[in-house]
Amino acid sequence: MAKAVKDWNAPGLAIAIVKDDSVVFAKGYGVRELGKADPVDAGTRFAIGSTTKAMTVAALGMLVDEGKLKWDDPVTKYLPDFRLSDPWVTPQITVRDLLTHRTGLGNADLLWAGADYSTAEIIRRVRYLPLAYSPRSQFIYQNIMYAAAGQVVEAVSGMPWEQFLRTRIFAPLGMSATVPLLADLAGQPNVASPHAEIDDTMRVITNRTVDPVKAAGSVWSSVSDMAKWMKFILDSGRVGGNQLLKTATVKEILTPQVVADHEYPTFDAVHAHFFDYGLGWFLQDYAGQAIAMHTGSIDGMCAIIGLIPDKRIGVYVLENADHIELRHALMYQVFDMYLGNTGHDWSAELKKLYDGLTAQARTAQQRAEAQHVTGTHPSLALDRYTGTYHSDAYGDVRVTLNGETLHATFGRAYDGDLTHWQYDTFRANWKNRQSGRGTLVFVPDGTGGVQALRAFGATFTKIKQN
Repeated sequence: MAKAVKDWNAPGLAIAIVKDDSVVFAKGYGVRELGKADPVDAGTRFAIGSTTKAMTVAALGMLVDEGKLKWDDPVTKYLPDFRLSDPWVTPQITVRDLLTHRTGLGNADLLWAGADYSTAEIIRRVRYLPLAYSPRSQFIYQNIMYAAAGQVVEAVSGMPWEQFLRTRIFAPLGMSATVPLLADLAGQPNVASPHAEIDDTMRVITNRTVDPVKAAGSVWSSVSDMAKWMKFILDSGRVGGNQLLKTATVKEILTPQVVADHEYPTFDAVHAHFFDYGLGWFLQDYAGQAIAMHTGSIDGMCAIIGLIPDKRIGVYVLENADHIELRHALMYQVFDMYLGNTGHDWSAELKKLYDGLTAQARTAQQRAEAQHVTGTHPSLALDRYTGTYHSDAYGDVRVTLNGETLHATFGRAYDGDLTHWQYDTFRANWKNRQSGRGTLVFVPDGTGGVQALRAFGATFTKIKQN
């Protein structure tokens, strides 16, 4: 373990393993923050990211058990203002659809990761986004629809999603170190800091809040607490002799609902035959066993949970750096140790796999950079590019001129100077370096002005000044 943590350049990592009713291993490695001596232990809190989704599903499952809602109820029964862009599709969308990434809505993470809106406003703006596919015909991972599921919890239970988790899940399970929101961490002890590689150096970065889409991934926890969560799921919804979730409900949660996109590179490495999504869980096979798993990723933090329900085996890993895929290696290593499989050094194998993918990405980036057309100039005077560019879905990008330098701002995450790249394309050097570099393409209107701006994967139309 210590060697693997060093090999993968992970500042800190914690892992817990459960079998039946016992925690058989729980330990931390490395430090909470580079440059400081505070060690990671089994009680260190990290962002658990999208492994939060299973908790949102469990909350809804409790309400299903109480007869207060059904998985296949229309969302508008509980959220009358819920709207997608297609008025026919909207009333067809069910609670189950929200939880299985099959509503027809494409990726819209810019609404929460870049912009600065409340949960209600994020969900309201979804109505301005075109559908990416026919509902229930495809799978596109969708955080905002989980935020809507959290609102269903609130509408049905009469309490905020975070309060429901505290009182109905965390307290009964004894998860005393777990908090539902980043906002709850202020002043708390034993918290890991996020890290990312910037300019080829691992650096401490700032936390990106997931609180605006909280039901999709805002929980912070430790591996000690998450071991309690794993035991709860593996024991079919029981804790201390109390049945918090019906056995049939847990079975439904872990039943395939939709064929998922093959998005994990490890899928081929482990020779899995199927990859589906249940309710808040990815489902696959490994070595003849049915596996329920999920990753969690947010700037500078990542997690993985892996269960073999039939064997009542669980493993949970938390790391305080971006996409350190040692998490996958540890999950399969633990499974092998229990299943009697030998011959794989998953850390070494997956390190080689992911290093290769990183190299491919760098080559592609270099190829794109090489296509830069030199010797071009903006087609307009710089002041013609200034103004406010609007998207009904995402809001406003504001472009100003300071001397001879254009400057752009959008939401809470993007603020930086622009440098000319080619033709009417500019590069943004965001002040928040973890946001990377952006490309903004201005679209002239043919009459000496600018019609629109393409940025962040969206088009913003220039607002005409009176």
